[in-house]
Amino acid sequence: MMLLLGIITAYLIGSIPTSYLIGRIKGIDVRQHGSGNVGATNVLRVMGKLPALITLIVDIGKGVLAVTAVAVIFYQKNSIINFSVIRALLGFAVIAGHGWTIFLKFKGGKTVATFIGVFMIIFPVGLLIGLIAWLVTVWFTKYVSLGSILMAIIIPIIAAISTARIEVVILSVTSCIIICYKHKGNINRLLSGKENKIGKADGSS
Repeated sequence: MMLLLGIITAYLIGSIPTSYLIGRIKGIDVRQHGSGNVGATNVLRVMGKLPALITLIVDIGKGVLAVTAVAVIFYQKNSIINFSVIRALLGFAVIAGHGWTIFLKFKGGKTVATFIGVFMIIFPVGLLIGLIAWLVTVWFTKYVSLGSILMAIIIPIIAAISTARIEVVILSVTSCIIICYKHKGNINRLLSGKENKIGKADGSS
């Protein structure tokens, strides 16, 4: 029961539509502007650097919160499920909440920021390598979406060949699938040569 409550809590935290709420404060529905995506990149495009930075920090923070405070609160020491597995389950729940928020009719962001928050805690080495790949990719190609996709692909590879626990490997693989699915429109545009470069409506966040 405690685990189920923890999963629900993590999902609801992930579901908090940061960009939508910030937009509403400014009288803007971010879904009606730019790429229409409720993520930090579209906030940058529509509202500027500070709202985008706030969105990014909060969305990363949601992932961190789920696998730290929420995990500790709902972990039972006499449980047959160890703490690492619980953190992985809560990590999946918060990422899913970000991608399919109950507050916006299950239409959410592309989960990258919350994914970063989760892996910042449970697999920091893999995340660091993934972020380096993201930075290099975006620097040379100017495609934020391509950088995000490659980061999501690289992290499970690093997890699989390292000493990462099996639950971390499974979470990284499922997260990669979610991120790639959420970027399917970007992938189609990349393949057709129609994807917009950074500073334009690439819709990745």
